[in-house]
Amino acid sequence: MKTLADIFEHTLQDMYYAENAITKALPKVAAAVKDAKLKKAAEDHLEETKGQIKKLEQVFKSIGKKASGEKCDAIEGLIKEADGLMEEASGTALDSGLLAACQTVEHYEISRYGSLREWAKDLGHDEAHKLLSEILDQEKATNNKLTNLAVTSINRTN
Repeated sequence: MKTLADIFEHTLQDMYYAENAITKALPKVAAAVKDAKLKKAAEDHLEETKGQIKKLEQVFKSIGKKASGEKCDAIEGLIKEADGLMEEASGTALDSGLLAACQTVEHYEISRYGSLREWAKDLGHDEAHKLLSEILDQEKATNNKLTNLAVTSINRTN
């Protein structure tokens, strides 16, 4: 990669891979947690993620590229960490740990979509900029919901 266009396309492929991986991980998270609000948040985010994949496909189309993913080591590591929690933790520790793991994924997505959005703007990809802004706003809103769940959860256990 030598140009902004190169890193933009590469990161788009990473995020396309990541969002598809997240759609496979979220049902496991929803099945593992006991807290009803956290279970609903995971299920709702699954549907939102499917919509984000469609938006990413529109982004690819808007820049004249075919939607494709490239293995994203970061998301693989974050999912592996969540899988480890599901094996090792139980009860409140499991729910709290998975909530934190979900927020870690959101923070990763926020950082990536923030960069992608700005790169799209710099590259003159107006449609991509608009779509990536929409995804970024969704990720920020999900992170806020998870923060509120974390505060509620902490208040219940104290």
